[in-house]
Amino acid sequence: MIGTNHPIVRLQGPGLDLDLASRVLLMGVLNVTPDSFSDGGRFLETDDAIRQAETLAEEGADLIDVGGESSRPGAVAVPIEEEIRRVVPVIEQLARRLRIPISIDTTKADVARRAVAAGARIINDISALRMDPDMAPLAAREGVPVVLMHMQGTPRDMQAHPVYDDVVREISAFFETRIRFAEQSGISRERIVLDPGIGFGKTIDHNLEILARMDEFRSLGRPILIGPSRKSFIGRVLGLPVEERLEGTAAAVAVGILHGASIIRVHDVRAMGRVSRMAKAIERFRHD
Repeated sequence: MIGTNHPIVRLQGPGLDLDLASRVLLMGVLNVTPDSFSDGGRFLETDDAIRQAETLAEEGADLIDVGGESSRPGAVAVPIEEEIRRVVPVIEQLARRLRIPISIDTTKADVARRAVAAGARIINDISALRMDPDMAPLAAREGVPVVLMHMQGTPRDMQAHPVYDDVVREISAFFETRIRFAEQSGISRERIVLDPGIGFGKTIDHNLEILARMDEFRSLGRPILIGPSRKSFIGRVLGLPVEERLEGTAAAVAVGILHGASIIRVHDVRAMGRVSRMAKAIERFRHD
């Protein structure tokens, strides 16, 4: 495996310097969409999105992840111009109003380019630079960090019949391949974050196993981001609808942190901030 034994202490880029050593970072979710699984339609209007982002920042978010296209199971693609129309005005205002960095959640290079020009500092690509051949050159040219996420299939079909022989080993192999691709495209390895893609082409058991074995991704030597917030595997385990998954999310977040997560992508920032601080306090006494 490619990797390093050196501790990961910072994530840096133009206008960005995030401390990964002392605590877990909170990435607040801002879906500027009509159909996201948890909060679709609530923040589709720019003013509503701005207010929500300001609330997330007040609750302790370290960065805000803005997305204009739902990636829920079964979701269909949004035209580029529509995605730009949704996210760019929001990012422009947030970049002026907030002191925390903005991430753009997109698979489209044209959207990412406009978002970065508007003030986004990170590209969060659920396809790990696979869906748009122009994304990797764009990220390299702009020098911004990228989140490379694992997904089996596409949002439209990813939950049809996900199959793995060994889900963690296969995701690790995927990460190795995508890190090499990113580096060959001119993206510095120090600007890569990895996301195992909980809920993206995985069964309930796959998601649970990823959380239980996340330590195995440490050998890749890059920060790990996880996004279990309110997802369906929690609902299936607990038998609860999306609006009642706070405690299940908290358990997943705590386990993820104990097994090495550096960034957690969540809807409930204040509550998960408390969970993360407690889990990080415990994690300091682990001896691997």
